[in-house]
Amino acid sequence: MTVSLLGAAAPGFDRPLDVLEACHGRIARQCDTLGKLLAHLPAHGADAQAQQAAGAILTYFDTAAVHHHDDEERNLFPLLEQAGAPGACDLVETLTLEHDELALLWRRLRGQLQQIEAGSAATLDEALTQRFVALNRSHLEFENTHVLPLARQVLDAAAIERLGRAMAARRGVAFAGSL
Repeated sequence: MTVSLLGAAAPGFDRPLDVLEACHGRIARQCDTLGKLLAHLPAHGADAQAQQAAGAILTYFDTAAVHHHDDEERNLFPLLEQAGAPGACDLVETLTLEHDELALLWRRLRGQLQQIEAGSAATLDEALTQRFVALNRSHLEFENTHVLPLARQVLDAAAIERLGRAMAARRGVAFAGSL
């Protein structure tokens, strides 16, 4: 475990499933910020607060969220399939399609957020924003209630360590410890 500057304990890559779950919480918080931004813009426009929120959302979904989907698609999902997890193939197909849809929605939303961050526009497509947030929320809930518990049940210590090492490498950080 590492301690963040805010003092909250964050799981280390020696506990990769906990890292994935913590990332789900951060994605949900970014969705909260996106909803607040959508409500803020009509009354306040692209003021400094809106620009800062748009920048934070862009930074998160352009980096950490991309790593997160790669963690799942390139590492976790294949490990679930290799372990012979019940229904893994269908699960992986469904979740990968949702990742693709989220990426498509993000590409559409991203340009609007860039304009808000720059102060050159003050609107977000409400239907697009709500769809992006709703799909993220349902996707995260499904992963938290089905995928992560399944992974905890079927993956052995060696698979968990391989997952953690891959996740650390993707972020260019050293893997601390082994299981």
